[in-house]
Amino acid sequence: MTDRTLPTLGFADIPAKHPLTYPGRPITRPTLLTAGELWELTPTPGGRLGTWTVDTSVGEGPMESPREPLDALLTTLGHPSTPHRHPIIAVGSNASPAQLHHKLSRPGHPATVPMVPVDVHGIAVGCSAHIGRYGYVASAPYTAPGARTPLVISWLDAEQLAAVDATEYPNYRRVLLPGTEYPMVMPSGERLGGAYLYVGERGVLMSPDGTERPLPGGGDQSALLTRLLAGSPRLRELLGPDPGAWVARAGADPVVRKSGTRIFQEEGWTLPQPDLLRCPEDDHDGHDGPADPGDLGDLGDLGGPRNPRGPKSYGALTSPE
Repeated sequence: MTDRTLPTLGFADIPAKHPLTYPGRPITRPTLLTAGELWELTPTPGGRLGTWTVDTSVGEGPMESPREPLDALLTTLGHPSTPHRHPIIAVGSNASPAQLHHKLSRPGHPATVPMVPVDVHGIAVGCSAHIGRYGYVASAPYTAPGARTPLVISWLDAEQLAAVDATEYPNYRRVLLPGTEYPMVMPSGERLGGAYLYVGERGVLMSPDGTERPLPGGGDQSALLTRLLAGSPRLRELLGPDPGAWVARAGADPVVRKSGTRIFQEEGWTLPQPDLLRCPEDDHDGHDGPADPGDLGDLGDLGGPRNPRGPKSYGALTSPE
């Protein structure tokens, strides 16, 4: 039997449980996350995602390599097919199958999600200018003309999308990134018409000494927190002396998170991302979901145009050529 479970494949760390492992290990090849396992997903050249094939073999021998089209397998498993799913770009821990499995699975109902590495143009990864509920400083996107960044897109069903929204709001806003302005190229060669992206409400951080604008995200969390502590006596007093103390204090107290987030702004380390916040939004109920009391503060109305019809699916965003 082939063992495809997350821990066996090296995806044991869950940032929500172990904050200093943020952002977790991302997938680097197309895969289907299902029942806590990763099943190999092979692109069909020029083909739509639903035609890609899944390795459903249970053994390792050359005679045991049955493959099934993704949409057919999703239907067999009782899950929505890809045209009815919503493409979501991950710039942080949502690219980690361990974190996504943790966020989306319920007892008796493990998550099933296609996850695909995709080159996204015009976007790069920075550090969100807030302290998250688990105590870490999460990643956030920023505009970077000329950049070509390998990111991960997950195809979520409606229930999964609502669950992820609840973990991202109110510190992030889900916007629709148009493929015309930010080209996105699948491993099959398909160009997506658009995908959703969670944008930090407060923008991204620059380095404490101002030499990196923005400060790169997605790296070692302990190194990042050490650098931020070194740059601010007020942060050291609140969250020091080291990254372990930071995540323990911030993860346990929303007032501490709010104070630390305010220090980022008062130190002059934040860089707003108005271009991304002007991308269109969908109407949603996320602002009424679970959130840290007072985390968002008074940000004003920075929203772009809203789509009253709700989230768009892969089938609606990218039509077959």
